[in-house]
Amino acid sequence: MLGWRLLISAILVPAFAGLFWLDHRSGPAAPVLFLLCQVLAIRSTWEFCDLVTVRNLRPRFACAAVGSSLVVVAAWLIPWFGEAPALRETGPAGLILSACVLWLLGSLASQAVRFRAPGSEMETSASELLAVVYCGVLLAMTAQSRWLQGGAWGYLALGALVITVKSGDIGGYTLGRLFGRRKMAPHLSPGKTWAGFVGALLGAALGGWLWLRFATPWLAGPEWAVAHGRAIAWGLTFGLIGLVGDLCESLIKRDVGRKDAAALFPGFGGLLDLLDSVIYAGPVAWLWWLIWPPISAS
Repeated sequence: MLGWRLLISAILVPAFAGLFWLDHRSGPAAPVLFLLCQVLAIRSTWEFCDLVTVRNLRPRFACAAVGSSLVVVAAWLIPWFGEAPALRETGPAGLILSACVLWLLGSLASQAVRFRAPGSEMETSASELLAVVYCGVLLAMTAQSRWLQGGAWGYLALGALVITVKSGDIGGYTLGRLFGRRKMAPHLSPGKTWAGFVGALLGAALGGWLWLRFATPWLAGPEWAVAHGRAIAWGLTFGLIGLVGDLCESLIKRDVGRKDAAALFPGFGGLLDLLDSVIYAGPVAWLWWLIWPPISAS
């Protein structure tokens, strides 16, 4: 299993680096990243709807996919039409929330038109809303890191998020397999141990610091350098947040009686199993860089 994780990571990291390079060459509107986020949002929404179709939950994939796609579009309105004063005043978070609310109004109206008898309409609405928030809103908020410092920090911040969280995942898995004895959350994720918890923090701190140490001059420019204390705090914090994100997806799977989302990658399960910790940590990472960036002027 560890071998599969390392192999998939060795394929995905260069692939994302190539996508970022293409996105950089295509301009500040980030069309390549937009297409990537649309694909990720729609595929993960399908996996989510498939995952939670149990009991009285009957989420409509088409309806939820429209909502996830709309919030990703909202995340790009300022890069596309940034001269409009209303967009600037609303801000990216306001635009994403507005798109989600407008979709919810339309979804409820469509269910009101279709209603014939009491049944599972409220459960359906709730599961669709959760799908849009989990698969669309979290991803759209994560993508806002692309325009940090006018775009100058974008790829550095996105790379720091992915590298830190996935280093924590690998560190947690490795130490958990080698030294794990005491279960951390047996009802949610029987494989998680306290040794794995320590490994996740150490792996994330090391991976995040190494990325920021060597990638900052390259991606942000020679005028910026890693702030070592803040970088370690970044790694430890997002090692923890990534672990919580993984447990939250486990909560969804355990409650509906499933082990994994629809299989996509060997060793990872579905796309949701790959993205869970990243999109959970993504909105917090964006705010972290706005308030207390782990780099400083050299």
